[in-house]
Amino acid sequence: MSGSGMDGGTNLTPARFVWPYGGRSVYLSGSFTGWSEHWPMTPVEGCPTVFQTICSLPPGYHQYKFIVDGEWRHDEHQPFVNGNYGIVNTVLLTGEPDYNPAVMSPHTTSGSNMDVDNETFQRVVRVSDNTLHEPLPRISEADLEVSCHRISAFLSTHMAYELLPESGKVIALDVDLPVKQAFHVLYTQGISTAPLWDFSKGQFVGVLSALDFILIMRELGNNASNLTEEELQKHTISAWKETKLYLNKQAIEHGKIFPKRLVQAGPDKNLKDVALKILHNRVATVPITHSTSSDGSYPQLLYLASLSEVLKLVCRYFRHSLSSLPILQSPIYSLPLGTWVPKIGDSNRQPLAILRPNSSLSAALNLFIQADVSSIPIVDDNDSLLDVYSRSDITALAKDKIYTRINLDEMTIHQALQLGQEPHPNGASGQRCHMCLRSDSLHKVMDKLAKPGVRRVVITEAGSKRVEGIISLSDIFKFLLS
Repeated sequence: MSGSGMDGGTNLTPARFVWPYGGRSVYLSGSFTGWSEHWPMTPVEGCPTVFQTICSLPPGYHQYKFIVDGEWRHDEHQPFVNGNYGIVNTVLLTGEPDYNPAVMSPHTTSGSNMDVDNETFQRVVRVSDNTLHEPLPRISEADLEVSCHRISAFLSTHMAYELLPESGKVIALDVDLPVKQAFHVLYTQGISTAPLWDFSKGQFVGVLSALDFILIMRELGNNASNLTEEELQKHTISAWKETKLYLNKQAIEHGKIFPKRLVQAGPDKNLKDVALKILHNRVATVPITHSTSSDGSYPQLLYLASLSEVLKLVCRYFRHSLSSLPILQSPIYSLPLGTWVPKIGDSNRQPLAILRPNSSLSAALNLFIQADVSSIPIVDDNDSLLDVYSRSDITALAKDKIYTRINLDEMTIHQALQLGQEPHPNGASGQRCHMCLRSDSLHKVMDKLAKPGVRRVVITEAGSKRVEGIISLSDIFKFLLS
């Protein structure tokens, strides 16, 4: 690093300074340079409007300003005071060797064409890496207990019927529908799961999901498979569900046990029970059904309840009383939730499931099953986020029967993502990558996860977009209801 100029005998603390507002040339100057020396800042790769530099400074209180295209500037979104050199920014560095008081500012923009959540880079953040990170703020057990108790009590006193929209449609599939046609329906309707209806029994008997599609694709890609493309023309959902292949894979695949029966709930079921049903059975949705057996009518399918719908209700209810729930204002890195990239030397954490764009589609399908995840971050060689491949993306391969003509080991994730980015028949479109920063509050992350279709939020480092972890809907509810 240029311009360190510090006494080699002094204990120094690394600090990252960032100017994210653009410019042709940007320099840093401050009390640590005697205000006479100007240290150059360099653009972040992929983000030409974001300049940064890492300095080793002695512990203590420092003042600093930026020189942008020859003019003195300060960051209005960082702490500042009136000093001898006009308005200056300030930072307090501790002497702890693992402390990284990175000075990051809002309005950072991305140089990527990927459809990502760039609002993530529009806030004051702190940045960490495998060797430098913020000390965890102290959160008392009492605060945790009170906050979780209030949310649990809210969910226990509100019912599933409160999730029902004023209007909408719910799609169910006949178990006698051919598998190939069923997955085409999922694709054209832009959905990843659908309840299964059995007319002979007069009831809902299960759910067809993207996981079924994954298992069928893996079986088709197996050279020893007895399931041919032609058989799929007549192979019904019922026949697929009953095959020994399906049951064996569901029961013993990598020790994962998936539900073989329908998990449903009535409209008078409280939301805590609905959330726990989803968590315990590891399903994406629970059909809300209503039956009046006295008149002999068929049960009605009212809605497909998901954790995001439940979370939306929680966020709306507590939006104006955050002060009464301390944990909602806590940064996510201070809470025991989510899956994080293991720190150097940390062997206790589970590795994060990530893939490169040139990884095979086969590797992705295997990872969905082995790691039991709903989506996989796709990263470059620097582990910076490029895109996300989700279970729901699998149904894009149903378009024009693409999955019957591909080799899973030869098609790359990049190619599969391109297929999924083609215009959708029902006009569905939306942001693919949802990101947050480790310094974001739990409430902000919950707000993101409460949006329709969002099941996971990728934790990234501002500027570089290096993946640091993932928080899923199930992570949030396991934490709140534990």
